[in-house]
Amino acid sequence: MTSLAVFLGSSPGTDPALRRLAREVGDGLARRGIRLVYGGGGRGLMDDVAGGALAAGGEVVGVIPREMVTREWGRDDLTEVHVVDSMHERKALMAQRADAFLALPGGLGTLEEVFEVWTWRAIGFHDKPVGFLDAGGFWTPLLDAMDGLVAAGFLTRATLDDLVVADTLEAALAGLESRLAPGDDGGLRPGT
Repeated sequence: MTSLAVFLGSSPGTDPALRRLAREVGDGLARRGIRLVYGGGGRGLMDDVAGGALAAGGEVVGVIPREMVTREWGRDDLTEVHVVDSMHERKALMAQRADAFLALPGGLGTLEEVFEVWTWRAIGFHDKPVGFLDAGGFWTPLLDAMDGLVAAGFLTRATLDDLVVADTLEAALAGLESRLAPGDDGGLRPGT
């Protein structure tokens, strides 16, 4: 894996440990030579993951909507910054630039982004692995709810089991690597 899209909060949350986690993830990716692809934000956990990667000498690709740049929500010290016109373009470009996806703690935007790429994988629009970094059990209530969707017949067990869930970055990366398709060209299929 050469690049990882990370979805996470644009606010810092209430637990200082989550800020440290985001910074450690950025640092860990850089030290492994994995390019960070993220939403380009300069606030909250987004700022922390980018700062961690940059401080460790890593490459950071930010993809940010023009409106967020206008509001001065971005960073201008990234390896690459792509300014796009919409959230749809943002997500599509992030998906194109990444080999896999990982959700760290966040809110509605994080959920929307990770559920979209997970749905795309489930219906065959791409074969890039998707995971949740469940440090401290942050995502456990949500993942328990997914079991309810399986029981209700709205989600297959195979689709849920395909999701990588790990409580450390090391375990998350190992799980994502194990699900990478051999010879994957890294691109979304036409029409996605």
